[in-house]
Amino acid sequence: MHDNSTRLGVVALPVYGLLVFLSTLSHQPDYRTDFHAYAEYVTTTSFLVSHLVGSILGTTIGIFGVLALGAVLATTGERRLALQGLVLSVAGMAFIMTLFGAAAFAQPAIGRAYLAGQQAAVAINSDLYGAPAVVVGVTGGLLYSAGAVLLGIALWRAGTLPRWAGPLYAVAVPLISIVGLAVGVAQPVGAVLLIISGAWIASTVWARPVGPRAPSQAHG
Repeated sequence: MHDNSTRLGVVALPVYGLLVFLSTLSHQPDYRTDFHAYAEYVTTTSFLVSHLVGSILGTTIGIFGVLALGAVLATTGERRLALQGLVLSVAGMAFIMTLFGAAAFAQPAIGRAYLAGQQAAVAINSDLYGAPAVVVGVTGGLLYSAGAVLLGIALWRAGTLPRWAGPLYAVAVPLISIVGLAVGVAQPVGAVLLIISGAWIASTVWARPVGPRAPSQAHG
């Protein structure tokens, strides 16, 4: 049995997947080959909304979903594996969130500067997404993916949750956070798998009775 907070938390998984799907339907032009098109794209309202809602809010919701999934798995025999997957996932998502912040606020400013005739914006953009940003992004993607694989294995082994939701979840996250960096279409595909696995997990958790709330201890 699970309490209401956990039951609500696991619903965050498919919601997160839906927000990822919506935010990855379009991709920005490559700034290395067509900076003008890139500048026009990143200065649109849809770009800002996509990053604020789809990426930043979406990842925040995703963190709550992962925490709830860890709480569900903690009640099974895969508690240690679930904890390891939880820690890696949250760490990876925190790393990735820093890049979403840069994209949401720095890229529009750079794009506006370029469209206003400031050619230095090209060099500033290249500096923004230089080696440190690449290291942070790759590290975040690897941590998040490793955590998802561990959680997927825990789901497969747990025996009390949909077994095949584990492999779906384990594949979905690397498609979004690793493969999708090079192959854009991999991100919406991974998001669909995340929606399916998350909805499957959530429906199973919601089908169970609500567990009793632990009694509070009086202090005197």
